[in-house]
Amino acid sequence: MAKATKKKGSYNKRIDTSFKVENIVASANLKVELDLFNIAMEIDNVEYEPEQFPGAIMRLKDIGTTLLLFKNGKVICSGAKSEAQIGKSIKKAVDLLRDFMQDPIE
Repeated sequence: MAKATKKKGSYNKRIDTSFKVENIVASANLKVELDLFNIAMEIDNVEYEPEQFPGAIMRLKDIGTTLLLFKNGKVICSGAKSEAQIGKSIKKAVDLLRDFMQDPIE
């Protein structure tokens, strides 16, 4: 029985290498302690279930991004399609969180 072999590089069809940015993930450090419990109680579209996950989930529906907020002030932003959208998301989050920021973290 003959074994079928394929020569290396014999695939002649052109491969489309175009791409589209769908999701950029970025991190930030606010360098302040965040009161996640009160943030979730007072700000719309924020969920915090510490038994399930150690961070709060903030959904910025008008921008189309989701932020993970951690007690130590670290933030993960996902769902952005540009750096400008990330900047807008972080700025809006800081504005919303200003009243819930505790002691600066050195």
